[in-house]
Formats: sequence, C-alpha cells, structure tokens
Amino acid sequence: MGALEAIVLGIIQGLTEFLPVSSSGHLEIGKALFGDTSLPEESLMFTVVVHFATALATIVVFRKDIGLILKGLFTKEMNDEKRFSIKIVISMIPAAIVGVLFDKEIEALFSGQILLVGGMLLVTGILLFLADRAKNTNKKVSFINSFIIGVAQAIAILPGISRSGATIATSVLLGVDRSRAARFSFLMVVPLILGKIAKDLLDGGFSTSADQSLNLILGFVAALVSGYFACQWMIALVKKSKLVYFSIYCFVVGAIAIFVSF
Repeated sequence: MGALEAIVLGIIQGLTEFLPVSSSGHLEIGKALFGDTSLPEESLMFTVVVHFATALATIVVFRKDIGLILKGLFTKEMNDEKRFSIKIVISMIPAAIVGVLFDKEIEALFSGQILLVGGMLLVTGILLFLADRAKNTNKKVSFINSFIIGVAQAIAILPGISRSGATIATSVLLGVDRSRAARFSFLMVVPLILGKIAKDLLDGGFSTSADQSLNLILGFVAALVSGYFACQWMIALVKKSKLVYFSIYCFVVGAIAIFVSF
C-alpha cells in the first residue's frame, strides 16, 4: 500500500463511515481498484485504524453528548442521562459478542470479497429505501429497541452492510425520531471501536514496519478530517429524509461490484 492509496482510502472511510453506503465495503472496493495485495490481517488493521479515526471524529462532533453519557454511567440516580447510557451499553452487546467469537472469520472477509460486498450493498439499499418511506417516526429509543439496533450493528460487521445505514434504518423502521436515530447510531459505535483498538494493542496486533506505520498515519489523518465534516452533513441529511438517494447509490455500486467480480 502506497502513501497516495492510504490517503484516498482514508478519505473514503471518513466519508462513507457516516454516509449510509458502507465504509468497509467501499474500502474493499477501493483496495481492489488499487490492486492491494495486503494480507487479510494487514488489510483489517488498516480498516481498524481508519475506523478509529472516524470514532475520534464522532467524539469531537458529539463531545457534549458523550460527556452526558459518561456522567450518566457514574450517577446513582436513574435519570435520562443514566437511561441513555444504559441503552448505549445494551446496543454494544450483539456486536461485541460477534467480534469476540468470530474474530478470525471476520478477518477473512476483509480480503477482496467483492462479490460479498456487492450483495450486501444491495441489502443496504433495500433497508434505506424502506426507511425513507417510514411514517410516524417520533419515538425515543427504548431499551428493547437499543438491543435490536445493536443486532443491526452486529450484522453490519459484514463488508457491504452500512453500519450507519443499518442502524439508522432499523431505528427509523422501529418508529424512532430520525434525529435521535442518527445521534444514537453515531454514538453507539464509539465504545466498540475504542475497545477493538485496545484489544489489538494488548494482543500485539499493531506490530508493523516503518513504511506501513506512515501509511496508517496518513490514512488516519485523512479519515479524521473527512469524517468530521461527513458526520455533520449526515445528521442534516437524515433530518431531511434524503435516504432514498443513498439507496439508489448502493443499488448502482452493488450491481457494479457484482458484475466486476465475475
């Protein structure tokens, strides 16, 4: 992986992490177009690093909300902040279980599986299409809904299923207010990404050469900057019910990916 490729892939991650078009799917397509020959574990390492960058972008944008979540975790009183914090924790459970039990299987999926990416992009397109037409979206996220949204996030580990798309679409289909759905979707992934980074550091999963380290840094910075702006843009788009355009995009890119894979 060269420096230019790392920067381009970082920008792709930053933009597509928050836009509902699958960042992991676009990263795999981007790697394939660049002719990337990285080993699965190296490819996944880059993916995790740029995801960490977008997690930091989320922290910056939602710093006040995250402050309230942390406050809620350590308060004894069962207030709105405490309830929201518990819901975030509940939403993490499905993806955490899948990540721990199927770590090696997930790693194997990040190795140029363009046919899988194409198929999952079509699934993402269907979810967004349905969510765009959802009515009566004025509820708050309940405890049960937070777990269901968490299951959607776990499924979105598959490259091609948009994490933000799956979680926002699931929330909206459950009747959750669109603004609350976007906020919950972006906040629920932060602890998981930080946990993944910590696990890999403890396991020694980030031992790499000087050249690879430079590429990771370039990708990280590119994803952080582009992610910051994409996050704010996506919040505005969800409020305006513009998901159908992303649905069409996923259908087109998914179809192209399937065609190219044969």
